[in-house]
Amino acid sequence: MFVQSREKVKSTPFSEFVRNGSAKEKRKFFDKVIKETVAVQRAMIEESKACR
Repeated sequence: MFVQSREKVKSTPFSEFVRNGSAKEKRKFFDKVIKETVAVQRAMIEESKACR
């Protein structure tokens, strides 16, 4: 088998957050993301209903 070395990349603010953020901070962030995503999806559903 061949062993491939991984290319090192620079950290991003998001990767630092995922690695070092507290559970409370992560929960707050992902709750916000989920709420915004659900709102966008609901808007799409309403828009598709209007096109029928």
